[in-house]
Amino acid sequence: MNILVIDGQGGGVGRQLVEGIKKALPDQTVIAAGTNALATQAMLKAGADHGATGENAVAVGCRRADIIVGPIGIVIADSLWGEITPGMAMAVGQSRAARVLLPMNLCDNYIAGVGRLPASALVEDCIFRIREIIAGRK
Repeated sequence: MNILVIDGQGGGVGRQLVEGIKKALPDQTVIAAGTNALATQAMLKAGADHGATGENAVAVGCRRADIIVGPIGIVIADSLWGEITPGMAMAVGQSRAARVLLPMNLCDNYIAGVGRLPASALVEDCIFRIREIIAGRK
């Protein structure tokens, strides 16, 4: 399975996701796609197998991914303080990959009914959902 982790800004959420996925599912390939070089570097340092930066990297990664993971903003154009381009959001939304999106209430995007969980709890649930997806495809 190719698991694509997409993040922007400083890459803190992406870093936590990569670390958690690699620890829980060490046999899976994790690809980091950052909206900027800082985010990509943070995910590579966390153990991502491959990484690239920018809109085209996200688009290509979405075509190759089996599972896409990231904050919910990756499907909303102009979110993450403007780092998610319309092309990035479209690539994620149109991908045939399963998507596991973290419900983060940031950047003027609020998800009703979602409490203020710490990122660590969101990452833990994300890994649980990835395991379910992988188990269902075997």
